[in-house]
Amino acid sequence: MTTQKTASPFPSVDRVARLPRVLDLCEEHGRTAVIEAIRAVLESYRARMSEPDYQIPDEDEIAGQVAARLQQRGSFALRRVFNLTGTVLHTNLGRALLSERAVQHVGMAMREACNLEFDLDSGGRGERDSLIEEVLTELTGAEAATVVNNNAAAVLLVLAALAYEKDVVLSRGELVEIGGAFRIPDVMRSAGARLVEIGTTNRTHPADYQRAIGPNTAALMKVHTSNYKIEGFVTQVSEPEVADIAHAHDLPFLIDLGAGSLIDLTAYGLPKEPIVREVIASGADIVTFSGDKLLGGPQAGLIVGKKALIERIKRHPMKRALRVSKLTLAALEATLLSYRNPEHLLRDIPTLRLLTRPLAEIEALAARLQPVVAAALGAAWRVEVLPARSQVGSGSLPVDVIPSAALAISHHEARSGAALNTLATRLRELPVPVIGRIADNRLLLDLRCLEDEAAFAGQFKQLQQLQPVGNAAASSE
Repeated sequence: MTTQKTASPFPSVDRVARLPRVLDLCEEHGRTAVIEAIRAVLESYRARMSEPDYQIPDEDEIAGQVAARLQQRGSFALRRVFNLTGTVLHTNLGRALLSERAVQHVGMAMREACNLEFDLDSGGRGERDSLIEEVLTELTGAEAATVVNNNAAAVLLVLAALAYEKDVVLSRGELVEIGGAFRIPDVMRSAGARLVEIGTTNRTHPADYQRAIGPNTAALMKVHTSNYKIEGFVTQVSEPEVADIAHAHDLPFLIDLGAGSLIDLTAYGLPKEPIVREVIASGADIVTFSGDKLLGGPQAGLIVGKKALIERIKRHPMKRALRVSKLTLAALEATLLSYRNPEHLLRDIPTLRLLTRPLAEIEALAARLQPVVAAALGAAWRVEVLPARSQVGSGSLPVDVIPSAALAISHHEARSGAALNTLATRLRELPVPVIGRIADNRLLLDLRCLEDEAAFAGQFKQLQQLQPVGNAAASSE
């Protein structure tokens, strides 16, 4: 008895691979990737054969699905977005934007060989930290400097190098938690240091530091509470006072500034933030701060202070594990060099430019974009220009806001929660995703960080060519 073989409703993998459109894909993606994509597409069709109203695809449709799968497979997961959240240094959206000078310098470091650890004067081995140490000490007034991959790593390394299995005295009012639930006590524990808490949450006095010092004390420490503020019945011990107490007992005084700033932000109309140079002058022996917050550079943890202590920190084995790449160093060097030209800082450093952007400029931008967005969304939506309050972000200046302007988008239906969520999803699906925030039954697009007006407006014109957003959103309720 002969068994008759049932013909497959789908073309073979080899036949699909010989289709003209698929042959072109082989040139772009390589035959191996194309064959894998064909098999995956055919398998997905077979898996859906039992679904109601299933229709067997023709070869053109299969070729189109193969092309789409390959395009998706080759797409970057890290993408450009429009940050219209109102938070300038948004941790989830990449924090500081790098200057053009930094971008070009990083490009050089990626494309070319460079003197990362080579001393051009002696012709021998060099130290990578030397690339930024001179300019960093110049800008901060410190004796020496080093750099690691972020500020949490900087604090970890300092404590491991200077206070392993010893006590570090810190006020209870400064036991901060930073992003991702990382807490100062946990960082200390990981570094092998023992935390000695003094004072209370709202009040700490010089005598508290004096009483806490013992034979196992390695350092006195202060942490700038950059991500919260306590007001009211509050007493803190100033940096010079803590420095005097530490030095009287021959102990180093450590300060973690978190964000930190190299300039007086009040000169640009922004709230006061500790300046690294002033903190060094107050008597601090080691200061740690971030490179990708108020500095406006790449993610990095900067450590500046007394030369003898910096040398101990550099020699610690953990330093190699936490060191930064040539790309970070290139971006950081270019950023720091910009601070040698203070007259051009607002032009050259995007973070400072966005934080100091004139309100009138943002309001004019909002007025131009309002009719564009309204036309794209259709009659079901109301688009208004409203005052907004931007914030610095990333734990910097948490209670201070900066006047801004936003496009406030609301649905004409009273119950518009689902419609707003649908609209927010549609905006995230644009070629350059638009990220706003929903508040008070509106989708707010704060325009402080929008500098590419043409690209933004062009996307909404594309949106207009799709199914009307108002109808789609309303039907979702």
